[in-house]
Amino acid sequence: MKKYDSYKDSGIEWIGEIPSHWAVNKVKHNFSFKTGFTPPSGKSEYYEDGTHVWINISDLQEKEISDSVNKITDKAIEDFKPEIVQKGSLLYSFKLSVGRVGFNTMDCYTNEAIFSINPDSSTNLNFFYYSLPDQILKNANENIYGAKILNQELIKNAYLVIPPTTEQTSIANFLDLKTSEIDELIADKKRLLELYEEEKTAIINQAVTKGLDPNVPMKDSGIEWLGEIPEHWEVKKLKYVADIILGKMLTPEDKGNYKLKPYLRAANLCWHHVNVEDVKEMWFSEKELEKYLVTKNDLLVSEGGEVGRTCIWNEELNECYIQNSVHKVTVNNKCDPSYFLQLFYLYGVKGAFDLVVNKISIAHLTREKLKEVEFTLPPLSEQKVIVHHIESECSKIDFKKARTEELIELLTEYRTALISEAVTGKIKVIED
Repeated sequence: MKKYDSYKDSGIEWIGEIPSHWAVNKVKHNFSFKTGFTPPSGKSEYYEDGTHVWINISDLQEKEISDSVNKITDKAIEDFKPEIVQKGSLLYSFKLSVGRVGFNTMDCYTNEAIFSINPDSSTNLNFFYYSLPDQILKNANENIYGAKILNQELIKNAYLVIPPTTEQTSIANFLDLKTSEIDELIADKKRLLELYEEEKTAIINQAVTKGLDPNVPMKDSGIEWLGEIPEHWEVKKLKYVADIILGKMLTPEDKGNYKLKPYLRAANLCWHHVNVEDVKEMWFSEKELEKYLVTKNDLLVSEGGEVGRTCIWNEELNECYIQNSVHKVTVNNKCDPSYFLQLFYLYGVKGAFDLVVNKISIAHLTREKLKEVEFTLPPLSEQKVIVHHIESECSKIDFKKARTEELIELLTEYRTALISEAVTGKIKVIED
């Protein structure tokens, strides 16, 4: 990329040098901005049957925002008298998911976690759509967890790199073009990942429902969505081939001679693997330690959330137990736990677990429901052959997935770097 003819020291360490004819200014000297409001959440008269667009952080998903998930009522406007956010304003989230930006395509309102900058003919807000997310964050504080924290005073005193307005427009137009090209490439790669997942699911589906021999006689499984299975396979309810234990209710304090031990929640369960980066602790009695201990090759199944999400315990920790959002499923010696892991994955993808839970309220795959679920059961030797086939074929796909994910990461990093260098003048993207 080209460079500008001459540079000067910006006086700000993180900015470094900028083109000689550019400026650095604080937000408060360049923009006036206003923050939104949030009516009391417990009062339905402010929300029920509301018609006024009221943008929250969760609505800042695209560059242009034309609607909001939640809306507010005439009474909320009457009682709080908020300023209208003018159409075409630049919106910036400065709480929780800090740094999200977008433009509103209609007059609207925002909540208190968003500030807005009105459109101004002397400034190209599209340029600041690209520069604000990173440059304001440079002035943020951090909490003890490393999360960025901003308030109005920090925002007002954040430094921005300011090119002449004509250059703002040229740079923004360049970034519109280049980021759209990069975004399309990323979207293509993400679609490819979806196709890889579909390919894996097809391999697993064929293997655990039809077997590996295309010439074997078939019979009706008796399970509507499953269809026919090999004639020599059985269909059995889980309770006949496994012990199922739902984890312990949270005990936040010692009840006398209890021991503080690590435990797994549904949040720790991922398909095919356990995430032990954020494992909590609670108190267990001696009897509970024996009951809720997880051992190698136990299947761990999510009771709530994404019901049925399953992984195998491979002794990721020396000692660990389960909380009551997790089932421990220990299959008998006629079953290969890895075969059941593939079965559970297929049941999850196909929505079979959803069919047995109450979807009217929050879904729970209770022990009583889980133990009644029917599964295909080939002979143990065949289960092992099926698992080997699945793992062999899926490992090839996983390799291609990993390469694609690396490309997505590289493209994302390139996009970020390109924006940063363009809006700070490290590269010259406009023609003389």
